[in-house]
Amino acid sequence: MGKNNNNQDYSANNIQVLEGLEAVRKRPAMYIGDVGLKGLHHLVYEVVDNSIDEALAGHCSHIDCYINEDNSITVSDNGRGIPTGMHEKEGKSALEVVMTVLHAGGKFDKGSYKVSGGLHGVGVSCVNALSSHLRVEVHRDGKVFEQEYSIGIPKYDVREIGQSDTTGTFVTFKPDSTIFEETIYHFDILVARLRELAFLNKGINLSITDKRRTDDNGEFIKESFYSEGGLKEFVSFLDQTRVSVLDDVIYIDGEKDGVPVEVAMVYNTSYTENVHSYVNNINTHEGGTHLSGFRRGLTRTLKKYADESGLLKKVKFEISADDFREGLTAVISVKVMEPQFEGQTKTKLGNKEVTSAVSQSVSDMLTFYLEENPDNAKIIVEKVILAATARNAANKAREMVQRKSVLSGSGLPGKLSDCSEKDPSKCEIFLVEGDSAGGTAKQGRDRHFQAILPLRGKILNVEKAMQHKVFENEEIKNMFKALGVSIGTEDDSRELNIEKLRYHKVVVMTDADIDGSHIATLLLTFFFRFLKPLIEQGYVYIATPPLYLLKKGKDQRYCWDEDQRDLMITEMKAGKDVNVSIQRYKGLGEMNASQLWDTTLNPEHRTLKKVTIDNAAEADRVFSMLMGDEVPPRREFIEANAKYANIDA
Repeated sequence: MGKNNNNQDYSANNIQVLEGLEAVRKRPAMYIGDVGLKGLHHLVYEVVDNSIDEALAGHCSHIDCYINEDNSITVSDNGRGIPTGMHEKEGKSALEVVMTVLHAGGKFDKGSYKVSGGLHGVGVSCVNALSSHLRVEVHRDGKVFEQEYSIGIPKYDVREIGQSDTTGTFVTFKPDSTIFEETIYHFDILVARLRELAFLNKGINLSITDKRRTDDNGEFIKESFYSEGGLKEFVSFLDQTRVSVLDDVIYIDGEKDGVPVEVAMVYNTSYTENVHSYVNNINTHEGGTHLSGFRRGLTRTLKKYADESGLLKKVKFEISADDFREGLTAVISVKVMEPQFEGQTKTKLGNKEVTSAVSQSVSDMLTFYLEENPDNAKIIVEKVILAATARNAANKAREMVQRKSVLSGSGLPGKLSDCSEKDPSKCEIFLVEGDSAGGTAKQGRDRHFQAILPLRGKILNVEKAMQHKVFENEEIKNMFKALGVSIGTEDDSRELNIEKLRYHKVVVMTDADIDGSHIATLLLTFFFRFLKPLIEQGYVYIATPPLYLLKKGKDQRYCWDEDQRDLMITEMKAGKDVNVSIQRYKGLGEMNASQLWDTTLNPEHRTLKKVTIDNAAEADRVFSMLMGDEVPPRREFIEANAKYANIDA
């Protein structure tokens, strides 16, 4: 990566102080989203963001992350090193200012960084405040400096501890177990984010090493990432289990009105739109002005080309904007000097000037592509016409799904056993596999706030079905009716009227065997593709019925995994040679109503797993791989993850 032509020195005086750290430990969720797994991993992203900023400025080529044996994290880079000189305003080392003052850093000084991913976050000082221990080591100016902190408070002044002929920053931190619900890092979650960053920032080497595990050769588990093709490789990676209708990825790279715009896109034979947008490396789950600009430029340019080429002459109905995006996989990445974020999770770009910049960039470069590639252009337009034809059929099917009144009994499916409570925030619905288990659940539930909807067999695999087939499916129609939601209007057919949702806990409850796991995956695929806002707003859960019932006389205990079972057996035997009775529950119907209530339905004792989307691009790839047509990658995934599944034939 080439060096930045900006000759300004990056020194202590470039560090600007905005506000203090007081509230971080008191209200951590306000700063990192939550104190669960998502917030735990967000700490790593905050530190990595600093290194990425150095790379964007042209001063860093390698970023290495380590999960240490004690579940602490180390992030190192070969950037310039955080300045250690005296900060005039604060009267202390600039390094200490960066590490202890919220929103302090070089990224607020436009001479230091043109754009910065970390501007969306809260900085490494927030990580420091939420860590029981943090140590930072800086190699700079031929010297090595260090400082350590306990819950954000320095243990000593920044001190020089040696000489160095390299530059860079090393940060090691251990999340505070009194703040976080869980402090065990997941290697796969960090792998997905670093892979994403490698695609978004071509030419940078990133790695993640798990020092808690070794491979067959005794080496630490490690993944390394480097992308020369950037977004083109990203789209190919996301679409590797789908069948492309084009011979190559369409790539757009330019700058309009000071906004660098990069887009990679391809059309495939699927029926879903998979568009992922980023601003300064931040995954904007809720979209925003850059996504609007992309859609506007894409639709306008393709429609103009289709009209002028005469390919739409025989089409008797209107082509909608949605039709131009069916089977589209795309990644949009923009760099914005001062991004303004809004939306429920602060991941929606609000800068109005970005819309026209992205729209014009896409329009200009896509026009050139279509003219230079007439064969591919014709394939795209033909796919659009096919999508429009199917949409017309889907509209008729959708009308049958819509409910006239959410609360009127006549609009509810006959199999639904509804609850008496009318406040959605207090209501739960269990989607139960089969009539037998549904019957047990109906008997065992609390009728006041718990509803049961039995589902017959395996629902449609929406990953491989045209939209009108989805809306014609009886079980899917029943779910739409029971939930009270519908998918918009003809003009905006993909918007979900989530405000009419009748239950704020939608629980998938299936048997603990292979068929049950398959049905759960089919349901989650349906939710991800058609009811995604329910997942994003935290309304979707998975029930966890026990796998075993152990009996020894009157002593009865439930177990949820093999380790717990073995521990309980040892405990119940108490050193005596007694044969403990073990019952393996393969189906929900094997439990009676009171057992199902005690273990799975009762809010006082049950465990529900909330379904979340931490990385939309990775979730899209996994669903496409699990539920698509390509067998080899699915087999490889199942073999690699079989040890995490409690299923047997």
